[in-house]
Amino acid sequence: MERKGWVRLDHASNIFLAARNSRDTKVFRLTAELEDEVDPVLLQRALDKTYAQYLLYHSVLRRGFFWYYLEMSDLKPQVAPELLPPCAPIYHFDHKELLFRVIYRADRIHFEIFHVLADGTGALWFFEDLIKEYIFLRYPESFCDMKKQEREWKDQQTADSFSHYFRPQRAQNFTESAYSAFRSVISTSKKAGKLALRLGKKTSNYVFTDHLPTEKKRKVYQVKGKKTPDNRMRVVEMSLPTKQVLALAREQKTSVMIYLIALFFESIRKASPDFQETGTVSVSVPVNLRQFYPSNSARNFFLTTRLEYTYGKEMDNVTNICQKLSEQLQYQLRPELVDEKMNKQLAFEYNFPGRLIFRPLKDMILKFVNLWNNQNLTIAISNMGRVDMPEAIGGRIQQLVLLTSAVRPQFCMISSGEKMTICFTSPFIDTTIQKEFARQLTKQGVVLEVAANQVTAAELEE
Repeated sequence: MERKGWVRLDHASNIFLAARNSRDTKVFRLTAELEDEVDPVLLQRALDKTYAQYLLYHSVLRRGFFWYYLEMSDLKPQVAPELLPPCAPIYHFDHKELLFRVIYRADRIHFEIFHVLADGTGALWFFEDLIKEYIFLRYPESFCDMKKQEREWKDQQTADSFSHYFRPQRAQNFTESAYSAFRSVISTSKKAGKLALRLGKKTSNYVFTDHLPTEKKRKVYQVKGKKTPDNRMRVVEMSLPTKQVLALAREQKTSVMIYLIALFFESIRKASPDFQETGTVSVSVPVNLRQFYPSNSARNFFLTTRLEYTYGKEMDNVTNICQKLSEQLQYQLRPELVDEKMNKQLAFEYNFPGRLIFRPLKDMILKFVNLWNNQNLTIAISNMGRVDMPEAIGGRIQQLVLLTSAVRPQFCMISSGEKMTICFTSPFIDTTIQKEFARQLTKQGVVLEVAANQVTAAELEE
């Protein structure tokens, strides 16, 4: 495979860089809990083998006049014991450092990655190969007859699927480009309320919005509270049987993700004394674009959609919330709306005026867009879905865990084997909402195992 000297960042990466801060580091973590204590020597060997297969992960982040870019390096990753809080910063300005880390503690292997490098799907590919390689080394007697398989898509790892599928192909003159870039900035800044600025044009009797048409735009409820003293996240990890949650979702005739979002909405309503009877709650949901457009890129390739529910109706219950959220998601994932949304978002980057704007000004614009969007969100979620591994390997894994840095309350969900893990992260000390969420599940007969980290001085002393 030809090794390129540098790679331009994808669309999502530019937004992550502008939006990150000391609390929301834009780092996420994948964890495998194994049946035995981790052997760091074997883990290093597994990392060396996996690292050699993923040239994208050899990248360091550099700053140019107009955009950031990834530059290939000769750095070698080293496994290390877990010493920092979860999802601690990885990237530091102008430091040549790899954009991921592999750490371990007791029987857990953690893989943390800066979101600029990859999305959840791309990171999961690397993580799966790392864990498989480690288990092959740790228990060789169990795999003497099993042939190891390597992925055959190395040449496509660094492909920018955003550019491939959504970059405008039609040549534009300067006036058209300037108008398109300006319109993109405005429409992106209003992304929480409009899918694209259509200047009154309608499609299928609806103006393009991030949800089904409503009577008016409502103020979105935002969770407030005392933040952790040193910017570390409050992490609450729940492990539960996948079958039990799946059965509850089927009773509501919806997906597990929608069902859990509805429970989270209800948890916020019940646990927040200042919540109004007609309050509106909203959630940010990432959607893997690989399900719509064929792509083997290990980089970011997703869109973020927004779902909301306004209380004050006659039937404010989980069933009704699930129905409304399902309708919104189904509407937003129509192929023509996905294509329209992504083309609008990328216009600013690829049109002529957008290219001429210096990087610090672009960062400022994107940071403003992110702050604007945050005002219209209550929570966020990430759903990695079910991860299937060969039986001999999966049998050595007790559970998988996914979590990400948080500027607002959110949860991540992932399942493997018979166990699902829901991991809540929050910048706030209080865990009342998470306790209410657990209470609603236990009332339905779900068996939970719950653990939380320490974030206050008193907790750390204990």
